[in-house]
Amino acid sequence: MTRHSLDTPQFYLTAPAPCPYLEGKQERKVFTHLVGERAQQVNDMLSQGGFRRSQNIAYRPACEGCKACVSVRVVVDEFKDTKSLRRIMNNNKDLIGKEVPPSPNAEQFSLFRRYLDARHAEGGMAEMTSLDYAMMVEDTHVNTMMVEYRMRGPESGITGEGEGELIAVALTDILGNGLSMVYSFFDTELDRKSLGTYMILDHIKRARKMGLPYVYMGYWVDGSRKMEYKARFQPQEHLSLSGWQRTD
Repeated sequence: MTRHSLDTPQFYLTAPAPCPYLEGKQERKVFTHLVGERAQQVNDMLSQGGFRRSQNIAYRPACEGCKACVSVRVVVDEFKDTKSLRRIMNNNKDLIGKEVPPSPNAEQFSLFRRYLDARHAEGGMAEMTSLDYAMMVEDTHVNTMMVEYRMRGPESGITGEGEGELIAVALTDILGNGLSMVYSFFDTELDRKSLGTYMILDHIKRARKMGLPYVYMGYWVDGSRKMEYKARFQPQEHLSLSGWQRTD
């Protein structure tokens, strides 16, 4: 029975809960565990089917009577930056991102807590402890990396390393056809740098260098102001009942 559960995904349905994006709505999720030797293969397949990863679980919305959550991925090779996006890249030329293994540390957690307190004090993650954070980062059976962003050091052009305090972090899965941004957080006191947008732009750049065609950005929710920023990255593909459909 254990072998069967590891090799063949078993899917489950959560109980209804208040929707975090649309007031007055209820959400349900279908989910499965990403464990065993096939975890990477299963995660690749499910990501292309609109699932997201959280720790060792892959999930997607399964809400009755609501299809507002739409899976979104950016088409890397055809990405078109705008004047405002170029300005954000220029404003962050003093930063460099270093790819590191998914290993939590006190510096990351301190930044993570400040981010939650500033932006998501009433959210479902508000009470996360250092142990919870460690599980979020380490509990993965798939190809995962972290990108730590710091100020450029004097040798950054050669070593690719920054110096100074940690400014932003992205937890990212490396899929067969793209990068999937699992979670990101940043110093909210640096609003002028638009760090959330910058990290997406940086991941598009990284995916292009890696020869990966997509950057998966999770769900876009029509009617949710929290999700409006995702429309800035064009062209995109949205997942529908007919498969991935191009939008511009």
